[in-house]
Amino acid sequence: MTASTFAPGLVVRGFTPPLALADFKLIAFDMDSTLINIECIDEIADAVGKKAEVAAITEATMRGEIRDFKESLTRRVALLQGVPVAALQQVYDERLQLNPGAAELVAACKAAGLKVLLVSGGFTFFANRVRDRLGIDFARSNLLDEADGLLTGRVVPQAWGDICDGAEKRRTLLEVASLLGAAPQQCIAVGDGANDLPMMGEAGLSVAYHAKPKVREQAMVSIEAGGLDRLLELLRR
Repeated sequence: MTASTFAPGLVVRGFTPPLALADFKLIAFDMDSTLINIECIDEIADAVGKKAEVAAITEATMRGEIRDFKESLTRRVALLQGVPVAALQQVYDERLQLNPGAAELVAACKAAGLKVLLVSGGFTFFANRVRDRLGIDFARSNLLDEADGLLTGRVVPQAWGDICDGAEKRRTLLEVASLLGAAPQQCIAVGDGANDLPMMGEAGLSVAYHAKPKVREQAMVSIEAGGLDRLLELLRR
């Protein structure tokens, strides 16, 4: 599909704007580096002096160079063994910020009647707080194991499975859409990394936000400058 620049820093592919926001029923967001400004796992690792080591694996995974997200996450979480649980709150308080336009885009979608899903390869500690902060309807993410106030370096299996990877993000999007009586074409998926591509591939509108090249090239919308609310330039309300 040929890409065209709709406005500076806003590239569209495969459709002619504007689309009607009210034609959609669900918008799904990745969290780390999409809704928020950091990769939480990298910042937690900083607490034990392992940020560079963990960040290198994170970056290679988001670029798609490490294909198996489960293996990548397991390797990175293992490096967090011994981190005090209190460090998570410190990361949330001192480092985590919503990305520009996140609150505005979520509010506009809710006002138009859409449900909002946060589906993350990150962690429940942060995802649940971001969910509550933005009034998001559904959230799915990974649960860090802890014992005696310290992280164990493992992820806790949950009712839906063990690790929220690209395949699980896709499955969650389709599951929530089904609960809402929505077709995949009535969904919007927003992400920045390779593990977001499976859910973006199912959605009627896929949006890359300051994304890795591989993701920008496959998305119907690529926001390359400005905030998340730039998506609203392409949607009629």
